[in-house]
Amino acid sequence: MKLYYSPGACSLSPHIVLREGGFDFQLERVDLQAGTTETGIDYTQINSLRYVPALQLDDGQVLTEGPAIVQYLADQVPDKHLAPSAGTPARYRLMERLNFISTELHKGFGALFNPAFPDDAKAIVTAQLKDRIGHAERLIGDKTWLMGDDFSVADAYLFTVLSWGQYVGIDLSPWPGLAAYLGRVAARPAVQAALAAEGLVPAAQQGE
Repeated sequence: MKLYYSPGACSLSPHIVLREGGFDFQLERVDLQAGTTETGIDYTQINSLRYVPALQLDDGQVLTEGPAIVQYLADQVPDKHLAPSAGTPARYRLMERLNFISTELHKGFGALFNPAFPDDAKAIVTAQLKDRIGHAERLIGDKTWLMGDDFSVADAYLFTVLSWGQYVGIDLSPWPGLAAYLGRVAARPAVQAALAAEGLVPAAQQGE
């Protein structure tokens, strides 16, 4: 498999899952502005929408959209418990969490990254986003992970999206439970390896 990614983008979520699942995979970096990959491929030939992630499967098919990719990966390694079994009530709770992250958090942060977005509109989005961040903290509550005792694909996605706060001026300190949770995610070896591979932390920090 090959993951097309951009450092720190939402593709970090399936990147973490690939490492958590122990998959044999390749990475290919995408220059989203230029629309090309590091090997010179026109990225629109991979994903016509020009955004990451995209996962090229061993049979040549390409799967896009992060929540779909991470569930596909989880289902390939059920022994890793990265997602509840398909068809169970818990699986639908996972899908509920992934949809919440995608629509209520991911899209909100995305708007704040857009330099053309009006300042007054950013203020409205920021207020709504903070409300949703508070909900995320409540969803975790006193659990170790978003779904309970097992680290899941939803944790990889929530960690990725909330890490963007530092780039758009959203301080997460008002949510101490969430800050502690993010620390637990960041400490996982697979997460550290993914961050290092994308150049987001020095490789020397892995395992510290």
